[in-house]
Amino acid sequence: MLQDALAESGYPGRVLVACSGGPDSLALAAVAAYFARRGHVDGRPVTVGAVVVDHQLQPGSADVAARTAETLRDLGLDPVQIRTVDVASTGFGPEAAARDARHAALEAAAGEWEAGAILLGHTLDDQAEQVLLGLARGSGTRSLAGMRPARGKLLRPFLGLRRADTLEICRAEDLDPWHDPSNSDPAFARSRTRVEVMPVLEEKLGPGVAESLARTAAILQLDADYLADVANSTYESLAEYDGPDISLPEAALTDLAPAIRFRVIAMAAAGVGGQQPSYQRLLAAEALLRRKGSAGPVELPGGVSVYRLSLAELQDRERAQGPSGTEGVPREAARCGKLVFRLHKPSRK
Repeated sequence: MLQDALAESGYPGRVLVACSGGPDSLALAAVAAYFARRGHVDGRPVTVGAVVVDHQLQPGSADVAARTAETLRDLGLDPVQIRTVDVASTGFGPEAAARDARHAALEAAAGEWEAGAILLGHTLDDQAEQVLLGLARGSGTRSLAGMRPARGKLLRPFLGLRRADTLEICRAEDLDPWHDPSNSDPAFARSRTRVEVMPVLEEKLGPGVAESLARTAAILQLDADYLADVANSTYESLAEYDGPDISLPEAALTDLAPAIRFRVIAMAAAGVGGQQPSYQRLLAAEALLRRKGSAGPVELPGGVSVYRLSLAELQDRERAQGPSGTEGVPREAARCGKLVFRLHKPSRK
């Protein structure tokens, strides 16, 4: 699995393993160490290092990081770094904040060492839990598609491997992994899913639930990629820019399939500096297309307002501006109304 992941990534010459000391990432480090000792993958030279991120969220985390780093050096990985991070509250929960801090530390380490890939130890079980959590939140295709095997420098070669397999690798390699107590802490939704929900599903629905959820993610990744490509090209053809504002012609929007229309609206919101809108907010913005006359605004996350300008109002504005547009270029007459997206920056007090 690791060999295939590195091959598909173009055989990076320098690879970093992100290792917490847990069984998944420690097993991945042990497999990566095999290639480190050989010095090549399929005849292409490779050097393997590791990064241990200390989130400082639990007592004794520095000791865990130090022991993990020592184990990684014993495996033959070099260099091995410990990165200590401060997990700041982001408003999206402690797990998301820790993930953001961890990824920032990994990207910084990869940049300093000029690593071409960062290996993450997520397994099929992690993927199944991700899909199940997305279902519980009522998320869309992109969220249900789960974690990608490759995204930029991040590679997840173990997404087809069960968590029990990583424990077996650690036993075979005589490694003593650290078991994060937060993984069984019912305060976290992911922990409850892992410890309570998944075992019940396996018991009541039969074995293979995790594999089915992971297979669903793989299928939806293909669908999500296709829809994203269509939405991107559609957005690029429709978006009109007026200073910091972005507008979309309502006639063209109305003609789009709903799956593409919602994605194009979300892209316009992001284009002016906003955040990904929820499904409810997208419905509210899309409903402006069915209003009479000018309407709105509808508020979207990140300080974005979207409102509808009717054809009559657009024509009134064009008449007020005169026959020519900016710098003497003739302005094309409006033929339909528009949805206009505008970022409202917080006022300074």
